[in-house]
Amino acid sequence: MLAQPLRPPSALRIVVHLGLFVLGAVVAVAGALVQSGWFPGGLLLALAGAAGLFLGGSRATGGRAGAVAPAAGWMIAVVLLTASRPEGDFLFAAGAGSYLFLLGGMAVAVMCATLGQGRQPGGAAARLGK
Repeated sequence: MLAQPLRPPSALRIVVHLGLFVLGAVVAVAGALVQSGWFPGGLLLALAGAAGLFLGGSRATGGRAGAVAPAAGWMIAVVLLTASRPEGDFLFAAGAGSYLFLLGGMAVAVMCATLGQGRQPGGAAARLGK
């Protein structure tokens, strides 16, 4: 079972991962707005929402790629939101809450991608030697 050749992913799997990528970007934008609005509670809410999306994506797809796709969308959106515009506008202030959101979100993404379910062969469980 494990020595089978690799097959390209199905169209449904690609669509699901692209949807998770876009959802990760949406959660990043919502978290960026919430974390500064209600500082201690908003930060925890934003990180919990990101963790729920990353871990939920992993569980829904049955693999670690389900956590990596929304994490990639989250990271790209946050990096784009941190850049200041020529007019001087920016979304993140230079405070502890913003840094905790950025670094905490990255740590949550790594934890959820690491703890996500790896691909397991199907079939009945068996012990060697039987």
